This record gives sequence, C-alpha cells and structure tokens, in this order.
Amino acid sequence: MVEDRLAQRRAGGPPLVLGLCGAQGSGKSTVAARLAERFEGSAILSLDDLYRTHIERERLAREVHPLFATRGVPGTHDVALGVATLAAITRGEAVSLPRFDKAIDDRAPQTTWPAAPVSCSLIIFEGWCVGARPQGEEALAAPINRLEAEEDAEGIWRGHVNAVLTADYPALFDRLDMLVLMIPPDWPTVLRWRTQQEEAVRRTRGSGAGVMDDAQLARFVSHYERLTRHIWAEMPSRADLCLRLDQHRALIG
Repeated sequence: MVEDRLAQRRAGGPPLVLGLCGAQGSGKSTVAARLAERFEGSAILSLDDLYRTHIERERLAREVHPLFATRGVPGTHDVALGVATLAAITRGEAVSLPRFDKAIDDRAPQTTWPAAPVSCSLIIFEGWCVGARPQGEEALAAPINRLEAEEDAEGIWRGHVNAVLTADYPALFDRLDMLVLMIPPDWPTVLRWRTQQEEAVRRTRGSGAGVMDDAQLARFVSHYERLTRHIWAEMPSRADLCLRLDQHRALIG
C-alpha cells in the first residue's frame, strides 16, 4: 500500500505522511524503522519526541491537574513543534527532527537532533495515539480504571485530555495522508508487552532513576488505557490499514 501511494506521488512533490498508531509495546517503532530501511529518503518522527519540556509539564500539573506531571496523554505534547516540523519537511526545507530524552524526562538539546533527509519522500509519524479522535462527553463520566477513580474522581484530567485532543491535535493529525493501526489482542497484553520493555531497561541500566518497578509501571500504563481502548473501538472503521497482532506480536489479520 505504501509503495503504491509513493508511486502515485509526483516527482519532486511533497512527501507522503504515514501515521502509524499502536499501543505501548506493540512494535510500531520496529515497523517504522523497517519501512524507513525499505524506502529511501524516509524520515521517522515519533510522537514521544514531541513531549513538552519537564518545566512545561510541571506547570501543567500545577495549573490543571497533577496527573499531567506524567508524560504521554494529549496535552503533554508540543503540538506546535510537531506541526512546524512536518510543515518544514513538506516544504523541502532543511530541518532537524526533535528528540526527547526519557532518561532525564526532558527534551534533548537541539544540537543532538538528527537532520531529516533532503528531498524526503516518506514521513513515518508513529505514536501510541497518532490520529486519535476525542471521545463523546458522555463517555468521560465514569472512571475507566483505579487511577482515574482515585486520582481523577472529578474527571478534570480526562476532560482536559479530551478538550485538547478536540481543539489542538487536529492541526497535527490532519496532516496524515495514510493511517495504519496496530491492534493487540487486549489490554492485559499491552501491560505485559510494556513490562517486557521495562525489564529490558532494568537489565541494561539496573534499578534507579527512570526505571520503574511493576507497581509503578502498572500505574504509568493506566494513564493510557482510556484513549487506547477508545482508539480500538473508533479508529478501525477509518484507518487505511489495520494490523491485528497476536500475543507474540505476530500478524494475524
């Protein structure tokens, strides 16, 4: 499908912008890297690299809700940075791709950002909620998990997430030419995959700053549950391609 769309692209025209949406641990970064290897002149932009700075998220946590101290949900990304980056690549300008350093929970120095390929033909924009649309207001009333019940009883956090997804994120997601959704078997599988990722980090770095234990990880992943489940229910009907995965991340449909 990507090959066909690239073939239709006018020589010297704007790049194809492919959105790749997948829950945590689903393998979207690996898929993005393989696509970039296959198609020369590709650039990968990760939603994770668009996080607001640590100071900005601390301010959001103080002024709106404490749960915004944790990066991830809509509201914690610098949408304007993403829009500007995609627009510059589309215009064929020399541009550096933003990078976020999770080890320090802050944006990496701009001097370390890699340059996008000149005359880029394909932009792969990957992330856990790339292309997501907001929920209806009625869906926000009841908490979906323990985190929401205990720490967002009044719905302020999830309401703000939905509000910025409605107002701000279309400027970013409307730039997609194609949307691919990776669908795991269920939510427990997502937690298991994310646990596997964290275990790999522990083996590499050991315990310490930036490394979560199982209880911290379960709480962290809970921030993503509401919108992830909504994406599974809503996005398949409009995605250009849905990739259904088994518990081992093998493609089954």
